[in-house]
Amino acid sequence: MQVYKAFFKVIQKNRAQILIYLVVFMALALILSGAYNPPQDTDFTKVKVNIAFINDDGDSQLVAGLKTYLGENANLVAIPDETQKLQDALFFRQVEYILRVPAGFTEDMLNGKEVQLEKTTVPDSTSNIYMDLLINKYLNTVKTYTTYLPGLSQDDLSQNLEKDLAEQSKVTMISNGTHSIYAEKSGYYFNYLSYSLFAILILGVCSVMLVFNDTDLKRRNLCSPIRSANMNMQMVLGNLSFAILTWLVLISASFIMYGSFMFTATGLLLLLNSFVFTLAVLSISYLIGNLVKSRGAMSAIANVFALGTSFISGVFVPQELLGANVLTIASFTPTYWYVKANNEITAAVSFNTGNLSSIFTSMVLVLAFGVAVLGVTLVLIKQRRVES
Repeated sequence: MQVYKAFFKVIQKNRAQILIYLVVFMALALILSGAYNPPQDTDFTKVKVNIAFINDDGDSQLVAGLKTYLGENANLVAIPDETQKLQDALFFRQVEYILRVPAGFTEDMLNGKEVQLEKTTVPDSTSNIYMDLLINKYLNTVKTYTTYLPGLSQDDLSQNLEKDLAEQSKVTMISNGTHSIYAEKSGYYFNYLSYSLFAILILGVCSVMLVFNDTDLKRRNLCSPIRSANMNMQMVLGNLSFAILTWLVLISASFIMYGSFMFTATGLLLLLNSFVFTLAVLSISYLIGNLVKSRGAMSAIANVFALGTSFISGVFVPQELLGANVLTIASFTPTYWYVKANNEITAAVSFNTGNLSSIFTSMVLVLAFGVAVLGVTLVLIKQRRVES
């Protein structure tokens, strides 16, 4: 296993560069994990709007019923019927909706005529729409009674309105499960893992390939008693060992920070996705290692690939905030599909055929990237061998 040992001796000599990316990743993971705030409860809660109710129609049971109904669903604020004071109240948000009942409202409603209430509201506000819905509900209910029971007295009409409008639908929220507090945290962790993994594998593999692809050393190796097939097998074993060792080191912190969560379905899928991504990155690193000619180029390419793919694929900026053109370009990189799978894994409350098929499709695409790049690399190596 001379080649295998030599592989890790070269890695050992380049440990300083590799450790930089490892330390940066661990620091980012700890900082982001500490700074993360869990999402607030997004359950629906009813909020009452401040409104002003002005009656120009005089006292009637119909107007009193409208005022009572609105008072149950909004806060009635007493404001003098003066233009300046009403405008000031609206401007300073003492009220968000001013409703004026015009003269003749009760008579027109009882006779089945069209009526138009006057309103002054905060432009483009949700409270405006909400109050319109409440008022229309009341008026439409009145219109239904006056249309089909035209001789109904105001007393009977008010009683029926109060009974009908008091009816409410019961809403039950059904959920298949709840998110763990570590779900989104671990998603950020494994997304950032792609940056360090890319940089470390490129630097490690390229540093070894630069040594073994040296012309003089290659000629000396060909003269050695070790067969070429055995030498290549040890080189492949060295690359796989280095990639798996790097993966184990990078994921080790997740077990410390998230504990037993990593043994849940979500945690295991994140680990599987990161391992598949490791194989794809190893394949890309092997191709780059057979193309670079100098250490300066090696460092530059490592930074370009690690940072570039991270920025456009959703590692540093969430994918939902990136433009369509950027995501189209990013879809030609394995990092995009890796991050996409991570996001789907952490967003799922439970796993079923639908979301699992999408997750595994992304993993297969990542693996396909690795196989395709490996094929190109083998063709390149064979072509060089023939030319030599």
